[in-house]
Amino acid sequence: MLDRDGPVPIYVQIADAIQAQISDGRLRAGEAVPSEAALEAEFGIARTTARNVVRELRERQLVHTIQGEGTYVGPMGVPRIRQSKALYLEIAGDIATRIQRGEFRPNRAISSEKTLMLRHRAAKVTVRKAVAHLRQQGWVFTVPYRGTYVNEPEKWPTK
Repeated sequence: MLDRDGPVPIYVQIADAIQAQISDGRLRAGEAVPSEAALEAEFGIARTTARNVVRELRERQLVHTIQGEGTYVGPMGVPRIRQSKALYLEIAGDIATRIQRGEFRPNRAISSEKTLMLRHRAAKVTVRKAVAHLRQQGWVFTVPYRGTYVNEPEKWPTK
């Protein structure tokens, strides 16, 4: 994409795409903008570029950021639309369902962190929290430096 001053930086192109989502209602006022990690995964960009995207959206006054919580559509003070269930619990539920359906078999590895981040458009810390939750429940076990594997069915929660 070129304009009269030369090529348009990738972060501006991505900001344009997110602005289009806001304009057509796919992202509504109060809704969270994809996290830096999600932007990295979706667009194959570096964290610095993802930060530039968010900065560009703030400069356009389309979003506001709340330290430690995220970036939301609209000006500061717009009521935030919260997810009904924490994302890590949604991810853990998806993996548990896939284990029950036999997509992940006992003593076989589940998807890698990177794959789970891409699939669920989530940050690494969120995916790790989901896996820790599954470990606590007995669905999986982790072998350091090897991966996370499905437990035998008798160790699964009875719920």
